Amino acid sequence: MPLLLEYSRWAPTYEQIRLEFGFSWAREEAAAEQLRTLLSLSARSRAHERVSVRLRGREVVVVGLAPRAGPPPLWRLPFSPAGIAVVAADGATATCLEAGVVPDVVATDLDGPVPSEVTANRRGALVVVHAHGDNRGLLEEWVPQFPGELAGSWAGPPRDGLLDDGGFTDGDRAAFLAEAAGAARVLLWGFDFERSDDPDPAMRRRKEAKLAWAARALAELELSRPGLLWSWHRDGSQSPYNAAGISGASTR
Repeated sequence: MPLLLEYSRWAPTYEQIRLEFGFSWAREEAAAEQLRTLLSLSARSRAHERVSVRLRGREVVVVGLAPRAGPPPLWRLPFSPAGIAVVAADGATATCLEAGVVPDVVATDLDGPVPSEVTANRRGALVVVHAHGDNRGLLEEWVPQFPGELAGSWAGPPRDGLLDDGGFTDGDRAAFLAEAAGAARVLLWGFDFERSDDPDPAMRRRKEAKLAWAARALAELELSRPGLLWSWHRDGSQSPYNAAGISGASTR
């Protein structure tokens, strides 16, 4: 029941996103079914428990791939008795590995440098693979190549071993995952909601529209659990996530 309640909180927002971008619900469902069949029984079992073991009660650094952000300077963080956990959003996995950091969890829809995610998985990262209507070919190609611990997610209600804790892009979905797993605090590193470095103007506009929704999704998350989200800046400073300043965020 708690999982369905979490989904019901997020579902209206995703319905707005789906309509704006023209995502086909039938394609979403087909991708989810494909992912479910590709995952082993163990990967479909106890997904929330397995993620929670890695993140619950800990300070979780969610690593994004904003231009020029680089890897998170974990050595700057003060000692935490419960420990620090790292969740990498898709392409940020490569950034982490280059700095010698193996993420505890990777959230990915497989549109980034997937070999680095396979490497992280081999080194102990739990990879949460997200299915959507546009990545069925990537699911078929890559899911069987992961040698380690996996879980699956999609945009609909949790079912058949697939998660949906909320979130739209890999970055904000990683933060929602951390919240659902019981993170004590979530630090957002490498997040830029205004700029995309895609050279194609049409793709850049589409990505920037997605980033705007990611910012709104995180604002909704922060408003539902005040004090959870913090922005970690390149100068080492931290500030509470500015949910009230995000256009479109609900204050209910």
